[in-house]
Amino acid sequence: MSGRRSILAVSGRAKLTLVFAVFASAVAFVWPLFAGAEAVVAGSDAAPLLFALVLPLVTAVAAAEISTGGFDAKTVAMLGVLAALGAALRPLGAGAGGIEPVFFLIVLGGRVFGPGFGFVLGSTTLAVSALITAGVGPWLPYQMLAAAWVGLGAGLLPQAKGRLELAMLAVYGAVASFAFGLLMNLSFWPFTLGPDTSMSFVAGAPMWENLKRFLAFEVVTSFAWEVGRAITTAVLILVVGGTILRTLRRASARAAFDSKPVFEPTGPGR
Repeated sequence: MSGRRSILAVSGRAKLTLVFAVFASAVAFVWPLFAGAEAVVAGSDAAPLLFALVLPLVTAVAAAEISTGGFDAKTVAMLGVLAALGAALRPLGAGAGGIEPVFFLIVLGGRVFGPGFGFVLGSTTLAVSALITAGVGPWLPYQMLAAAWVGLGAGLLPQAKGRLELAMLAVYGAVASFAFGLLMNLSFWPFTLGPDTSMSFVAGAPMWENLKRFLAFEVVTSFAWEVGRAITTAVLILVVGGTILRTLRRASARAAFDSKPVFEPTGPGR
């Protein structure tokens, strides 16, 4: 393997499905910034509805990949292995000081196997880890979507190899891990603080006004945690990323993930 591109390319229906999934998940995070006060109040308990949206989205991405030949039984098996490993890694940090070792594996999996695989891997890993750690709650669908973006973005990175690839993945992993925390804070911030603080969400206010309030909330409450998560992800990629990339690519070569079945006609004498 050259290490320059994802092994499983996304084409046709899978691309359209991914675009829709990204748009729908973006709306799930930012809709309060554009909604009126009454809509925000009505949507404050929207997590169950969002969870009902997440599962069909992930299923649709996987189904689109399967129908276009991107996923097969071997790919699904690899997805299960990586999701299980990621779920096992997550409790090791338990979020203490922002140390969360799960994201580097999502980045590497998305890099090797492509954006569709990365999207499903991110969401599946967070779902499995939540079941293992009894972490199921209204935050889970948002975690699944945000982690899906991390894996998706890794699969869309430009071609690179060697140390340049590792450096690119480390920078991306740090930025994506930081963005994960921002998205998670954005998911609950509008409904958390009372209306009387300088960091409170103001329903119906101009978007830029609310974004300034949100950034103030982020700096005061979570900035150090986001930095810890970003550093952890980048360091893990730099230290063990090369070995894991080679292992995943070697496994994919032996399993021939990107091979297409060829059917030859049969007849008398064959």
